[in-house]
Amino acid sequence: MSRGFDLLKGSNVGLCTNIASCNSVLEPTVAIFIKQKAFKLNAVFAPEHGFFSALQDQVRSQNYYDKERKVRVYSLYSKSLVPDKAILKKIDILVIDLIDIGTRYYTFIWSAILLIEQVARLGKKIVILDRPNPLNGKTVQGPVLEPEYVSFVGLYPVPVRHGMTIGELCNLVNDELHLGADIQVVKMKGWERGFCFENTGLYWTVSTPNMPSFSTALVYPGMCLLEGTNVSEGRGTTRPFEIFGAPWIGPFSFVKSLNKKKIPGVMFRPAFFIPTFSKYKNRLCGGAQIYVTNMRRFNPFSAGLEIIHAIKSLYPGKFRWRRPPYEHETRRLPFDILAGNAWIKQALDKNHSINSIKKRWQMELYRFKRKRRKYLLYR
Repeated sequence: MSRGFDLLKGSNVGLCTNIASCNSVLEPTVAIFIKQKAFKLNAVFAPEHGFFSALQDQVRSQNYYDKERKVRVYSLYSKSLVPDKAILKKIDILVIDLIDIGTRYYTFIWSAILLIEQVARLGKKIVILDRPNPLNGKTVQGPVLEPEYVSFVGLYPVPVRHGMTIGELCNLVNDELHLGADIQVVKMKGWERGFCFENTGLYWTVSTPNMPSFSTALVYPGMCLLEGTNVSEGRGTTRPFEIFGAPWIGPFSFVKSLNKKKIPGVMFRPAFFIPTFSKYKNRLCGGAQIYVTNMRRFNPFSAGLEIIHAIKSLYPGKFRWRRPPYEHETRRLPFDILAGNAWIKQALDKNHSINSIKKRWQMELYRFKRKRRKYLLYR
């Protein structure tokens, strides 16, 4: 914050963050805020995976008092996805500092939006400390969420890869949904839209247990689709979303089939793995590891569909779509809320080509690209 903490002076502050949100020398934002004398940090709001970014997928966390930091931490991922209104009444300003992964499924952005909605109703100010989109701020890919498939992995019609910063996306949703929030985005210095994370010169911090590196984030927009199936997405391994498979997949023939597809920007190698938790815990799985060879040519969502198409073709008697519940959704299929529609699953079940599926979402993608222009804060 180039003006120091003038925006917060004399205020009771609530901070939405976790321990992964740090400055350039790896000092957590919460530690910086606690040291300030100009304002009082009254509450911390922690997204999925908890304040310490340690809890696994879909594990609920509880409110607690952090004795070391002498601050109350309120969970945004428990039975309720929003804090009690009485808690929000005790703060004057809400500050949001979260690391987003540039993908619609990543729940941090939606925790921020739900919190913004609550704070807006109380007429209080919101400050967003903007951060880079690690996948870059130009590339927009995948289908736009259909309103009927709104869920905690997508609360507004955006494509899978939205190409916006967290500040830009919060501004868009606030405006388009008429939330009426008083938002001020503290802009980054030096970031350009074409930058991916490797261009920023920053250190990668682990915002969730299964996002250990930039290479994970790069494939996540497509490989997360496997969460909607009975194929392991690699949770319980050291390479989640990069390693994937199941006990009934033969790695060598599978990889031969994948590489024959010549999916742009990627290669695969055969892999065996034993997940320590999640799907197929303690069972030997066969599958593959995905390697991105050309980031510009790589479309992760399309690649994810190609992988599912290959698995369905090779193992029709073994492959299954996962049933709910999933991410607070008890009725609709997990794959459908990830894809943002029901027709992609139906097309895959009918063995339609991935190219024909991609053509169907292009017009909505084009409309979103036009809509997002006025919310972009950087060149």
